Amino acid sequence: MDNRIPWPQYFMNIAYLVAERSTCLRRKVGALAVKDKRILATGYNGAPAGLTHCLEIGCLREKLGIPSGQRHELCRALHAEQNVIIQAAIHGVSIEGADIFCTTQPCILCAKMLINCRVRAIHFAEGYPDDMSREMLDEAGIPYLRMERESHAS
Repeated sequence: MDNRIPWPQYFMNIAYLVAERSTCLRRKVGALAVKDKRILATGYNGAPAGLTHCLEIGCLREKLGIPSGQRHELCRALHAEQNVIIQAAIHGVSIEGADIFCTTQPCILCAKMLINCRVRAIHFAEGYPDDMSREMLDEAGIPYLRMERESHAS
């Protein structure tokens, strides 16, 4: 009998580990692109490389009282999914046909990017207040599957 953790849960657990690198004060998000059971790229939310992180200077969105899911342009950080796409591009790795594992449901900005990357499916653990994201993923025919966060004890 195989007592190993199932592949989808394995990758989601890794996404949560990646999220631990996040420098966001409001929500730590991790993501990875996977194809043929191999990790192609990872990403977490935080300021662009070499710039001051919100951990150091505070969160403008928090100061302005902006609710989650609104006014993304007022955030210093790139989203985890955006960083997956950027890392794959920098290293010349196509994520077309890959599955995305993300700790949080992608926002509309990330959903549009992932649609254009032609990902196969999106797996996420935590919801996000963005109906338009779900509507566009439905229209594009990209399944998005909510997974429960589980730990695997042997």
